[in-house]
Formats: sequence, structure tokens, C-alpha cells
Amino acid sequence: MQTLSEIRSLLAERGLHPRHRFGQNFLHDHQQIARLLDAADVQPEMVVLEVGPGTGILTEALLQRGATVIACEIDRDLASLIRDRLGDRITLIEGDCLDRGRTLNPQIYEVIDGRTFRLVANLPYQAASPLMSTLAVDTPNCDGQFVTIQREVADRLLASHGSKTYGPLGIIVQSVCEVQRISVVPATCFWPAPKVTSAMVSLLPREDRLVEDASAFARFIVMVFSKRRKQLGSIVGRDHEWPDDITPDRRPEQLSVSQLASVWAMARDAAWLPPS
Repeated sequence: MQTLSEIRSLLAERGLHPRHRFGQNFLHDHQQIARLLDAADVQPEMVVLEVGPGTGILTEALLQRGATVIACEIDRDLASLIRDRLGDRITLIEGDCLDRGRTLNPQIYEVIDGRTFRLVANLPYQAASPLMSTLAVDTPNCDGQFVTIQREVADRLLASHGSKTYGPLGIIVQSVCEVQRISVVPATCFWPAPKVTSAMVSLLPREDRLVEDASAFARFIVMVFSKRRKQLGSIVGRDHEWPDDITPDRRPEQLSVSQLASVWAMARDAAWLPPS
């Protein structure tokens, strides 16, 4: 694997430097990278999507384990570097991983071509939440996500009801995925060192999904939490047959993910639908 000095040299040779606007903080700690790969259980011929490969330190480690790598890089200069170093050993998509910030880049769908894949990446911070929720909710052939993200985002993904970090992101993802923390990653493991601590997390599709239509549930949760200070009865109406353990005077943040799924099922069965 590349060392920190090699990463610096690769950029310096091309007159490049980390770009803050792309969230470029290069993970160079070999132990942390190995921990991420082990958690993802990367196997030969496994299709892996990597977003933000940078200089290719993780990409090369994935290739060493025999993965079929599809990499997406928004920075043209780094895409050129990756192309020169790895050539046809990977499939490289140059551009944003998200289309208009909401759905997966169509080129990624085209290259994956319906195959089952896993996301394994040191994600740029600004792409993390929308990408992970898109893959969890709208991409059934994604059978796992193993990523390094800002610790604050990891806390939101793992949050339980009643906590300050509990909100739409964690609720939507937990309704369809099992979320686990792999490790906490100090800022010193990156270059340049970010001002925040990072964390590695895994998201695996739940065998017992709490909702059938995750996209509709997601819209419902976003709407409900935009009115989080109101009682649920004021949001969805009180004239329903409420689940046994829930009363209409409760507020959204007081309910667990499974309870919110029950409220959604109640509202759906009563033909109440959130705005599109």
C-alpha cells in the first residue's frame, strides 16, 4: 500500500494538492484500511464501488484482494492519476457519484449492470449522507456499505430514539439496514488532517426490513421530523386506530424506528400519504 510520503509525491509530481472543496483528506493508515477491508469481507471477483479513490491507496488494496473495482472520482486531475496508474485494471467513472445530488450517477448504474455490489470507500464528507441513504433505500443490488465518514454522521446513523442525534438519516437507514460501528479513526490517520474525528461504519441490508416501500417511508419521516415539536396526532391526525404502544400525544423523536414504521403503516392503511 502507498505510504504517506508516496501519496505526497504522487500529487507533487503533477503539481497537485488536496482540494478542500472536494473534501479531500487522504486516509493513509494501513491498519485502518485493512480493518475496513476485513469488515467488508472483500473476496475475489466481488464487485466493489469505490467513491473518491484519491491517489488509489484503497483501490490498490481492493485489487490485491481480487475485487472487481468500479471507481468514481469527481476530480479530473486525480481521475487522470488513477487512470495512468491502474489503467484497465479498474473501471473508472469521472464525475459526481450522485446525479443532481439525489440519485446515483446513471453511469454507475450502467457499469454495474444489475450485478450485486458493495460500497467500500473513504467517502468525501459532503457525499456521505445522500449517497449512503440512496444506496440503502433505492438500490436493492447493493448488499453492503463499508465506509469511512465523519464521526458526527456515524453517530446520526447509529442514533437511538431520545438522543440528540436521532433524526431522519438514522431512522431511514435503520429501517432497511443493520448499522454497526467498525472503528473510530483519529484525524492523524488522514492527510491533511481534518478538523473532525472520523469513524468507519458498516451497513448491511436487514433480512426483516421494517418497511416495504422505503422511499415512501423516507418521505414520511422527513415530513414528520420537519414538525418534530408537534404531537404525532397533530401531524397525521388523531382519528386512527393507533398501535397499542403509541398514543397521538407522542412526539416523533420519542418513538423508536420500529414504532415510527408502525405509525407509517397506520397512516398508509388509512390512505393518508405524505406529499411527494
